Amino acid sequence: MRLKKRASILMPLLLAAVSIAGCNSQGSPSGQTGQAGQAGEAASAGSGSSATAKILIATQSPLSGSQSAIGDSIKTGAEYALRLQQDEFKQMGFDLQLFPQDDQADPKIGVTNAEMLVSNPDVLGVVGHFNTGVAIPASVKYETGSLVMVSPANSGVQLTEEGKKTVHRICARDDAQGPKGAKYAKETLGVKSVFLLHDKTAYGQGLVDQVKAQFEKDGVQVLGYEGVNQGEKDYNFVINQVVAKNPDLIYFGGIYPEAGILVKQAREKGFKGVFMGGDGIDSPDLIKIAGPEAAEGVVFTSLAGDVKQTEEGRKWAEEYEKTMGKKPETYSVYAFDSMNVILNGIKQAIKANGGQKPTREQVLEAVHKTKDFQGQFVKVSFDAKGDNQYADVFIYKYEKDKTTFLGKIE
Repeated sequence: MRLKKRASILMPLLLAAVSIAGCNSQGSPSGQTGQAGQAGEAASAGSGSSATAKILIATQSPLSGSQSAIGDSIKTGAEYALRLQQDEFKQMGFDLQLFPQDDQADPKIGVTNAEMLVSNPDVLGVVGHFNTGVAIPASVKYETGSLVMVSPANSGVQLTEEGKKTVHRICARDDAQGPKGAKYAKETLGVKSVFLLHDKTAYGQGLVDQVKAQFEKDGVQVLGYEGVNQGEKDYNFVINQVVAKNPDLIYFGGIYPEAGILVKQAREKGFKGVFMGGDGIDSPDLIKIAGPEAAEGVVFTSLAGDVKQTEEGRKWAEEYEKTMGKKPETYSVYAFDSMNVILNGIKQAIKANGGQKPTREQVLEAVHKTKDFQGQFVKVSFDAKGDNQYADVFIYKYEKDKTTFLGKIE
């Protein structure tokens, strides 16, 4: 009888323990696996366990695959901003943690991640994405859950033209980046003819279409317009067409892994003109892929300026490297500012909610009302669509071992 009685007491306790373990393995940052889980643990380290209300801020960017260099810079920039405010949130009674997700630059995975984030009530905001083609379908899910998104990098025009209240970005759109890049090519580089290439994505083709329209408006001869597939290792079939046309400029709308191969193969085929692209080709990995000699002279527009142009910015970069163990990349700063926009909105919502944890709707309202918020690099005021009224476009050039900031395109 004693054995039966003891078993009847222990069994509910064992079931409760299993239930708790099951919840922890799926619903918290520390339960994530792979790169995202390690990053979540790192961000929450030292945050303390005394806080009673958890607040998770997610990132969505490619943390694996060919675009992971930029994806990691976005995650790390956001993480640095969050770390700097963890103590402040702890004093207010909140356990603030990063919840990084690897969207692998894949729309399907981005959507799956978005569904998971929406289902977790502790997630109050998302910094991301990098790829517009991932952000657009994922934002449909954010909209259903009133989960605010602030992107440091999505430039595709369509993203903020669909009327979603949750979507915001602090960077410029491609209808600014494309025309300004085309004007720079004509007026500063003296380009009279161009061959246009894109990677068939929402971002790449959308950007090239904007560039094409401006070139045609300005009288620059468009000698060709072709798409290439992401992930391939040989683009000689299209490079042969380009070289035969002998344009002054090759313009590529796409991401650095493909750009690096195109640059390398174009130079190998004897192309002597200028190679240009948008912000997607901004990565030190392009030099590794193309080779230093081929990469030298490649120019690209960017939606983010060089923070190290000021003494304050140089000090920030030094502290960033000291804390995060790596140098900040171009989008590290914009991810930092995107995170701070969200955290500022959450603090405003907490205050308006009498010091209590706010709802997603309250956070969304506060973030959407952001006006004249001064980030580390960019000032932010959102318009009705979620676009930043202070966004600019900048120009850079590759050297053999680095990129050089050339300035803002007026």
